[in-house]
Amino acid sequence: MAAGAARAEPVVRIVHAEAARAGWDSTRPPEQGWMPVTLADQWQTRWAGHDGVVWYRLRWRQDDARQPTGLLLDYTCMAAAVYLNGSLIDRDPSLVEPLSRSWHMPRYFLLQAPLLEPGENELLVRVSGLAAYQPSFGVVDVGDPQVLQARYRQGVLVRHDLQLLDSAIGFVLAAVIGLFWLLRRQETMYGWYALSAVFGRLYDTNFVAASPWPFASTDGWQAFIGGCYVMSAAAHTVFLLRFSQRRWPRFERLLLGIAVALMAAALLWPQWMGPYRNVYLVPVIAFLYLVSFVFMGYAVRSDRRDCQVLALCIVLPVAVSLHDLGVYMGWYGGVSYLGSFTSPLMLLGMGFVLAYRFANTMKRVEGFNAELSREVRQATGQLAETLRQQHALELAHGRAGERLQLVRDLHDGFGGTLVGAIARVEQAPDDMPRREIVRLLKEMRDDLRLVIDSTAREHADLAELIVPLRHRSSQLLDAAGIDAHWHLEGVGGVELGAARSLDLLRLLQEALTNVFKHSRARRVDIHVRRQGDRLQLRVDDDGVGLPAAGAAPMQGGGAGFASMRLRAQRLGGELSVSARSDPQGTRVALELPLAA
Repeated sequence: MAAGAARAEPVVRIVHAEAARAGWDSTRPPEQGWMPVTLADQWQTRWAGHDGVVWYRLRWRQDDARQPTGLLLDYTCMAAAVYLNGSLIDRDPSLVEPLSRSWHMPRYFLLQAPLLEPGENELLVRVSGLAAYQPSFGVVDVGDPQVLQARYRQGVLVRHDLQLLDSAIGFVLAAVIGLFWLLRRQETMYGWYALSAVFGRLYDTNFVAASPWPFASTDGWQAFIGGCYVMSAAAHTVFLLRFSQRRWPRFERLLLGIAVALMAAALLWPQWMGPYRNVYLVPVIAFLYLVSFVFMGYAVRSDRRDCQVLALCIVLPVAVSLHDLGVYMGWYGGVSYLGSFTSPLMLLGMGFVLAYRFANTMKRVEGFNAELSREVRQATGQLAETLRQQHALELAHGRAGERLQLVRDLHDGFGGTLVGAIARVEQAPDDMPRREIVRLLKEMRDDLRLVIDSTAREHADLAELIVPLRHRSSQLLDAAGIDAHWHLEGVGGVELGAARSLDLLRLLQEALTNVFKHSRARRVDIHVRRQGDRLQLRVDDDGVGLPAAGAAPMQGGGAGFASMRLRAQRLGGELSVSARSDPQGTRVALELPLAA
């Protein structure tokens, strides 16, 4: 039995009590079996393998029951009911399996009359627990309500609020890093860190969960929490490997295979994996320490700033985890886990890693852009010089082609007319009329004008080019008694270019010359019409027609016809010469595309 001292001190800590074990259905303290214990007490050291209930009885003296008194229970694992002087003042929702999980929270009460009695007061605490999970009852403080309420708030902050904050920060960091990995799948280390953070925060729910839901027993919950720790450790190890730019495929597959197997076993056989969790958790904890120290050694030897910063951010969590390991293993009487205090440090470390890598990436991008700009400028200069040379070469080829075309036109047209005129003059009698000589000279002049008119202007309207030819050919036809009728439709604004315009005019000139020389016609109709993106040319006369009867395309012909066929081919058109039946005569037709 423990007795409290006088109220000389504002707070009295009760460390001596009596304990007696009972079964799960115990609703009243047993009459016998009480033994003295020292608080904090872990009953599995006394009653090994006892799953059920242990009652604790404490007594203290209260001099003035009218003065409100604070009562603080530091630790009750796993669930508890509290009685003061025979009256129930607190009770967890479930005192049997699945047990409530209020072990991580202190309990504070403000005691006053009539529950608080003058003289001796008795406190009974019914603690439900399982031997595999360190069932225990902590110290009890009685005294000044303000002092004890401040201690209670501090305990809630450390054991619950900061743990909840740690989980929230961890999930947010896991989400951010996970999104970064989703956007850059090749950066696999971020994916492994996000996976490690998710399982790590699931493990942290052990400190804030008020029940084992969704599991049906404490064993199921503890097995799941142990599996989460193993998965987090495996993913964290792969993350550190990838962060260190190391890839060990066989080791990684083995490690992940073991972690997945343990998680599956925890879900399938919780009755074994929960109570015997230390069998696999202790080696995993030792392995994780080894991995952390190896990474720190690598960071010290490395010249990578991000590795060194991350190693510094790991040092404090590793040191704090030694304290938490002592609490977990029961090596000393502490009940508070302090790992939650280090989560902002890890957040800072990962934030620096992301910022550092982003800055380095931007530097590489900027350097690449600068190099690319130099190469583009160099390539642009080379391309400009090449284009200039090509343009000059094309101009030279164009000029040579134009000169060659001009020579051919002069040779085929004006040259032929000149040769013919020379031959006629040589064969003419000595007294050849002057008028005949003038006519020959005019023919040569008109032929030369045709070449000049079609080549003098680079951009010449087809209708404007036809006008001089129309004038000269009409004079020639009128002199032979042939009535010429011109029909121009839609040719205004049509430009064929100098070479094509000359070919077209030459072909039309040759057709009219044939009418003048061979048709013995009285009338000729010249049709030039634009039809969409094509140009149609037709010359109809009412002369004697072709030597061969019937309407058939031209298959032969003399030099004039051959020249016309060649020009039609250069124009990309289709030329036909056929006989007309009504009225009698000949038709020369040409259809060509406006585009070259």
